[in-house]
Order: sequence, then structure tokens, then C-alpha cells
Amino acid sequence: MGIFDFLTGEFIDVIHWTDDTRDTMVWRFEREGHEIKYGAKLTVREGQAAVFVHEGQLADVFMPGLYMLETNNMPIMTTLQHWDHGFKSPFKSEIYFVNTTRFGDLKWGTKNPIMLRDPEFGPTRLRAFGTYTVKVADPAVFLREIVGTDGEFTRDEISYQIRNIIVQEFSRTIAASGIPVLDMAANTGDVGKLIADAIDPTMQQYGLTIPELYIENISLPPAVEKALDERTSRGVAGNLDDHMKWKAAEAMTMEGSAAGNAMGMGMGAGLGMQMGNMTMAGPWGARPHAALPAPPAPPPPPVEHVWHIAEGGEVSGPFSKAAMGRKVTDGSLSRESMVWTQGQDGWMKAEEVTELAHLFTVMPPPPPGT
Repeated sequence: MGIFDFLTGEFIDVIHWTDDTRDTMVWRFEREGHEIKYGAKLTVREGQAAVFVHEGQLADVFMPGLYMLETNNMPIMTTLQHWDHGFKSPFKSEIYFVNTTRFGDLKWGTKNPIMLRDPEFGPTRLRAFGTYTVKVADPAVFLREIVGTDGEFTRDEISYQIRNIIVQEFSRTIAASGIPVLDMAANTGDVGKLIADAIDPTMQQYGLTIPELYIENISLPPAVEKALDERTSRGVAGNLDDHMKWKAAEAMTMEGSAAGNAMGMGMGAGLGMQMGNMTMAGPWGARPHAALPAPPAPPPPPVEHVWHIAEGGEVSGPFSKAAMGRKVTDGSLSRESMVWTQGQDGWMKAEEVTELAHLFTVMPPPPPGT
């Protein structure tokens, strides 16, 4: 074997990369002196790309396949080296393998509450968190803009920066969307797609893409959630006056309970006072000199509103509030439906009427007997 054959055998003639770490995004093929034999075999597996860097400049990019490193399939390298067709000497170049598969189970979340103006609750704050996947879309751009000369680049080195971009675009998109907070919780898939589309232009500048972005939770401050729970409870109770009457009647029928005894004592005291007044009045109905003042008359009961509905140029109704609630449940009454009641200044959308707005937030079950 001649000296030339010996030197030729010292150079790398098979170039490939296998990875079992599941988090390496870029790996540099290491070789002392970075000397590669002309005509060497390059194997690029599915989910990979190989990027050649020659004298600090990005050269050829190879997608999955088996290549023989010659002038006919390395056009940029050939131009940079000014190679002749008869060139067969080793050359020096750095080779970076880029993982182009999806990296999943990455977390994102808002550190601080996001301020926004909700159409129903007014100014409020919310937090959100979820997961996303990231993928290298352009290996050359990713290597130039993010990796640089890092010999082994992992997803943890870029996840923090991506998380900040997601939170920034989430804040901007949500604040400008005008979507009510209650609707966000029911449409997290659509909201996630809006945010992913807003992030995509920034990701393209890094040679990346976000194939999937999920919102796992959107939460309000504890004080707002408590107020919302109380509002929900009031909606489930229905008419507050009827609810209180029912609770009082239930307490009276609880034999032996503390509430029943207290109610009985109160009724007994009232009957005793009436009998005392009758005794002081005497048999001829004469009033005593120190007569007690008459109790004030109770206020009139609240007026029960009824509504008319305008749809398709026709007016239907009137409907009670309970009937309007049933229409919301079966879908025949929406937020955009035009309604009118006596004393109202013209027709209004159902969601703009204070007394009907809560029907679209909490829908109680149908009343018994229907």
C-alpha cells in the first residue's frame, strides 16, 4: 500500500448520526481537523438534515438520503473551493446534523396576570398555561440565527425563548380579540390556533415552526372566581323572593329543629301581643292612652316583566322570564335576538338587557312539571 493510499484511509469515508437523547436539536460531526475524504458517503436519516459549513460560511444542505460527496452534488461547496473537475483531495468542513422531528411536551404559562377589558366583567386579569410542540422548518436559518457554533444544541436552550414569545403573543392576541372570558374557556382550541398563527411569523425568522399549541387552562383571580360562583348560585336559585319564601316554609315544617322552634316562638310572641292589645282595648273597644303605633305597610311586590321577541319580521310573546330561560336552553333565543318589554326604550339585543344577560352565562335546568 502506497503512502497516498495510507493517508487516504486515515480520513472519514462514512458520515452519519444516530441520536437516542430525544432532546438534541443540533449535533456537530466531530473530526480532528474536520478533514473529509472526497467521495465519502453521507447518510441522512428521516427526521434529519445535514448542513455543511465551510470556512465559516453556510454551504450545502442535505435532506434525508444517501449521498456520495463529490462535486456534482455539492454545488455551493464546489463554488466556495474553486474545485476543478479532477479534484480528489480531502477537504475541511464542519457538518451539523439538525433534528427536524417534532419536540413535544414543552410547557408555557403566564408568570404575571394579563390585563384585558372583558365585555361582560369589565377590566379584569387572567392567567393561562398549556403545552406546545416545536419543529425545525429551515435548518440553515436555524443554524445561522440560533445555534451558531454550538456543537450540541438541545431543546432546553431554546424553550425559554419560545415560551416568552408565546406569552407575549398570547397577551397581545387575547387583548385585541374581544373574546369574553367565559367564551375563552369553552373555545380553547380556537384560541390556541389564533395564538399559533400570530406566533408563526416570528418563528419563521428563527427557522422554526409551532405545529401545535394547546391551552390547558384559563383562570381568573380568586376574588373574581368567588364573585362568579355567587352569581351562578343566584342564577340557579331563580327568583330570589320565591326562593326565600320557600326556605322559610321549609324551616317551619322542620319539626323539632332549632329553626322550627325559633319560628314557633316568634309566632307565639306575635299572637301574645295581639291578645294583649285586645285585652287593653276593653269590651267596648276603647283604645288605651299609650297605644302602640301601627306597623308600616310592606312595599309592593316587584313587577314581573314579560318580553316580546322579534324574529324574521314577526313578533312573538309575551314570554315570562322562566320561558325566556327555557328558550335559551333549547337554542331558540340567542344573545343577538331582539327583545322588548314594557318601559324599555325600543328593541334591544337580549345580551344587552341586564335582567336577561345572566341567562346566557348560567342556564338553569327546566322547571319541574314541564
